[in-house]
Amino acid sequence: MSAPIYLALIHYPVVNKNGLITGSALTNMDLHDIARAGRTFGVKAYYVVTPYEDQKSLAFQIMDHWTHGHGGRVNPARKSALERVRVADSFEAACNDIENEQEQKIVKVATSANSRCATRSCRALGQALRENTPHVLVFGTAWGLAPEVIEQCDHILEPIMGAGSYNHLSVRSAVSIYLDRLINA
Repeated sequence: MSAPIYLALIHYPVVNKNGLITGSALTNMDLHDIARAGRTFGVKAYYVVTPYEDQKSLAFQIMDHWTHGHGGRVNPARKSALERVRVADSFEAACNDIENEQEQKIVKVATSANSRCATRSCRALGQALRENTPHVLVFGTAWGLAPEVIEQCDHILEPIMGAGSYNHLSVRSAVSIYLDRLINA
């Protein structure tokens, strides 16, 4: 695979269980586990997207501990994963940052647990990643991405389906599954 892959975890705007637009809290587990999955699968950078100052401050504190503090000294593998985490105020800001870095437009790929009519398969996207166009995989917290984020994306990736009707994976699990399917397509 040659295309640069980026991840964006959206904390606002997302929807709650009632379908209302909301913001969600950053979690230590998502920060660590998604950074580690991204590092494992060669992701260029992982964006934590939140407009909330307290959440950004928390992200920076966690990252600082693992990249410049005691955590980074005792666990260099974790340090190398968390060095790829970036914080952005909005999805648009994250995309602008990636496009400035790559000096070209990026392909934005939304993810959703909901079945939608116009989805792209992991196999098709995995093959597209063999080209040189940078992609950002967009994940939502809470109950998923707000429609306004999905509308900004070029594609919606097919949902991960389990064995039965229960379909509520943690976002960090979904990131790992998608990355494996795309990289090993």
